[in-house]
Amino acid sequence: MPSPYSLPLHALRLAGKCALPLIFWFSAGELARFLLLYGAVEVAYGDWRQVRLVAVMVLTTLIVLTAMTVTTGMLHSLRGAMWEIRARTEDGVADERFFRALDRVAPAFAVLYLAWGFQVEDARAVYQMDMFHHYYDGTEAAWFGEESHVGRGFIDLDWRVSLAAMVAMFGLKLLFSKLLEKKQGGFYGFGAAFSEFAFVFLGLNATFTVAKARAEWVEHRNVVVGSEDFWTEAQTTVPGWKAVTDWFGDVWPLIIDAVVIPLAWLTVAMLVFGAFSDETRALVKGTRLEKGVDRLEGSHDLTQKSFNQVTGGFRDRWVPLANSLRMIFRGGFPLFGMMCLCYVTIDVAGQYAERVVLTLIGTREEWIWVVQGPPVSFVRDMIVSVLTMALLAATYDIAATRARLKGEPLNDV
Repeated sequence: MPSPYSLPLHALRLAGKCALPLIFWFSAGELARFLLLYGAVEVAYGDWRQVRLVAVMVLTTLIVLTAMTVTTGMLHSLRGAMWEIRARTEDGVADERFFRALDRVAPAFAVLYLAWGFQVEDARAVYQMDMFHHYYDGTEAAWFGEESHVGRGFIDLDWRVSLAAMVAMFGLKLLFSKLLEKKQGGFYGFGAAFSEFAFVFLGLNATFTVAKARAEWVEHRNVVVGSEDFWTEAQTTVPGWKAVTDWFGDVWPLIIDAVVIPLAWLTVAMLVFGAFSDETRALVKGTRLEKGVDRLEGSHDLTQKSFNQVTGGFRDRWVPLANSLRMIFRGGFPLFGMMCLCYVTIDVAGQYAERVVLTLIGTREEWIWVVQGPPVSFVRDMIVSVLTMALLAATYDIAATRARLKGEPLNDV
């Protein structure tokens, strides 16, 4: 019976055994990400600007899909070294191919990614690349008082074009979801994820325009003004109320980073490693999704639910995490604490290690970090990503192994 406290050693064991494929996946993903970023900031300039801006959104969508593919690939490459996967193989269960796992993970990955706002980092990366790559164009235009398109790739798309593209992507979402429900072959799950991400990025401008108009109308309503006055007065008159709200505002982001985000990524790992048809039937028992289990062999409850949602909401955020939390509790509460502790330790240690390396290298010229900084950051990100993926795999492996040895279904409800 593996101990929850052996999680760090088991994660290091998995990372050591699968280091080469993990490094390969990460390096290939970074290369693809750079090429797509470069393409997104180059295609935005020239004639037919609205068409070019649609291309920017499509390339941004591909950047997110690259992250999804790399994450799935890194987790899938760890399967051969895991106790639970070997036990399944000995029981005659055939290992799942990468593309089948990718197609199954894709819809649920899209829901989680969008529900927790991870796509903001990818959009920010496109913006920063644009500003850096066209720095002189922007400063020259500002110097001479000329109009510049630098850094406006996400906001210059006409809202009518944005709305039309949004409607088209929504239609594709419905189409791929229906195809995935009826057939097991093809890349319908991947297509559903693409349309989900494109639906968000292409609809940014239309959504912003409508939301802005609605906000301008709402903020002048008497009930809104009265609520704002009441809230301000409560902070000054209720003893301790402001202190509590300030404390919660400071603590909540830490809870998100240390507990919620690891659980979100563990959910993705569960999809890569795990639920087969018999476990899926237990998860969806008594719901509308139970009828579709036979047509979605090897699928997961989260994959089914993702098609019932248009945008991220309460269920998108918390129900998958609740399933992950329930799974990890099968391995004991200490396993949950160890996972969160190790996740935060890896991230913090990576940042401090990068700072130490930069200090040891040293330089008298600040501009030289434009050249020296990226290789150091690449190595830091690679080590952190490899250890994090190994940690997620080790967490699932220990929880699944303990549940199997106890004779308990991992996802029993």
